[in-house]
Amino acid sequence: MRNARLARALVALVGAATLGLAACSSGSPSSEGSTTLTVWHYYNTDGQVQGLQRLATAFEAKHPGVHVQFQYVPVEQMTTKAVTAAGAKTGPDVLVFGASGTYPLAQAGAIKPMDDWWSTYSDAKQFPDGVLQKVDGKLYGVQGYVNLLGLWYNKDLLDQFGAQVPTTIPELEGVMAKAVKAGKQGITLTGKPGLESQWQGFPWFTSNGFTYGNAQAAPMAQTYTMLQDWTAKGYLSKEAAAWDQVVPFQQFAGGSSVFAVNGNWQIAAAAQAKFKYGVAPLPITSQGGVLLGGEVQNVGAFSKHPDLAKQFLEDAFFSVDGELTLLDAFGSIPARADAAASAKISGDPVLSVFGKIVQQQGRPSPSPQVPSKNVDKVETLVGNSWSKAISGQGKPEQLANELIDQLTPLLKG
Repeated sequence: MRNARLARALVALVGAATLGLAACSSGSPSSEGSTTLTVWHYYNTDGQVQGLQRLATAFEAKHPGVHVQFQYVPVEQMTTKAVTAAGAKTGPDVLVFGASGTYPLAQAGAIKPMDDWWSTYSDAKQFPDGVLQKVDGKLYGVQGYVNLLGLWYNKDLLDQFGAQVPTTIPELEGVMAKAVKAGKQGITLTGKPGLESQWQGFPWFTSNGFTYGNAQAAPMAQTYTMLQDWTAKGYLSKEAAAWDQVVPFQQFAGGSSVFAVNGNWQIAAAAQAKFKYGVAPLPITSQGGVLLGGEVQNVGAFSKHPDLAKQFLEDAFFSVDGELTLLDAFGSIPARADAAASAKISGDPVLSVFGKIVQQQGRPSPSPQVPSKNVDKVETLVGNSWSKAISGQGKPEQLANELIDQLTPLLKG
């Protein structure tokens, strides 16, 4: 349900640790002039951008002469751009990237192992193993927070239809049929080709029995049949094949659909809705799962100020105050155990549901069944196939068989 507290202004970050700036070393800024710390990311909603700026403002206040400069890089371009930069022995001071990019970034030398740093970081014990991104046993990034999908619903429309929050796909489809009859859209979701759609599709095709450990075409065909049935009946727009995660939620928040499959990062955007809303676990089977994501953070391998970059991550993304700032800005679930125990989560009707989803449906991301070196290729292929199914670029069985033929050698390593 709507939480009025989430509509209030973002909280200010406090308590950042002090870093002495007088020393002039290769990793520290000079006391003369100003130092620019560059951070690459792919956040693009107003709430997310404002949250980043709060982190920067707090850090700059503690470190006079330092300017944190954010650079937006579209999610589908992040890995390629960082790898290309590394080839030229350049790049940002800090990288905030998707987990699927960990392996190619590590292989390209765009990021370096964090093991030495992490072994001396006093708060490392607050982070569960599930948020430590490793390649060949070495730590290449940490997720300061966890993101996941849930089923957002328009409570006013459910009441209008005399319907309950669905717990199964048949129940979901029953409500969507009522929505279409009332001139509303049934559901919005992401269908844009690429990594985002693999994330979006994972709960549904795993619900039908698909696993990366034993990839079969039948569960995929069943999932694609469901999607094409939804588009044929008007529950889901074929235009969703080109939607990222922003567009469909804008439609939901505008009141045009009864459901949205989207994440906890939309909490700030949801607070602007003119209707009562809520979040529920996705109506999938016990075989299905929801990927636990959250961007990964590490210092760029060619940072001009690596010590300062580490301090920024510790003060911003890895601190209690920083993670609670991102909670307000992104709606993200803090990775730190002490921050996740905050009353901000347990006492909130939306965040508390996302917390339950983590326990009930959460699955590690990337899937450990996918060879690290092929994660990006596998997830891109699956996302592209999901998009094709929505747009009707082939029959379900055809699309599923084509996908499995391409996946099989990649999943063998």
